Amino acid sequence: MKKILKEIQSWSVAIIIGFVLSMVIGIFIIQPYKVDGYSMEPTLNDTQRIYAWKINHTLDKLPDYGDIVIIDSRVERDRSLMDDFMEHPIINLFSGKGDEEIFYVKRVIGLPGDTIEVKNGNVYRNGEQLNEPYIKEPMVTGTDQVWEIPEGHVFVMGDNRNHSNDSRSIGPVPQDHVMGIDSF
Repeated sequence: MKKILKEIQSWSVAIIIGFVLSMVIGIFIIQPYKVDGYSMEPTLNDTQRIYAWKINHTLDKLPDYGDIVIIDSRVERDRSLMDDFMEHPIINLFSGKGDEEIFYVKRVIGLPGDTIEVKNGNVYRNGEQLNEPYIKEPMVTGTDQVWEIPEGHVFVMGDNRNHSNDSRSIGPVPQDHVMGIDSF
């Protein structure tokens, strides 16, 4: 009987260590996400799996222009470490809850202090038209729009501009809502 208890204890310790390591890696280092929709075509496809490096999120560093990032689209609310914990895939597995619809995969177009302008189907950053070979098709726009990107925020857009819910509709994204940078 002692041998069985010792074996159970040994396995329990290994399982707990594995769980803790998984949580630490998923919250602070790298986490898988699934592309949901067509907003990043032709770069990324619907249902494609990507892995996001979370080091920038962990260290509160800004991404670079052109980085493909995963954002929490709930820009009107503050984020906390508890959000990172509760959104971990293992916690979602046990809770039966999946929040992937709140996470968007987009490309960084603007950083703090930038002026982003959309006019005549083109995107301008600080008055200069961007060269964007990655977009799916020319953007169909209505009225011209201009955004001043505040400190601690980024401006993101999908590569499939005509079918993307991005900063044009939700506004600039707080830096702590940038969950990670795609590692492809």
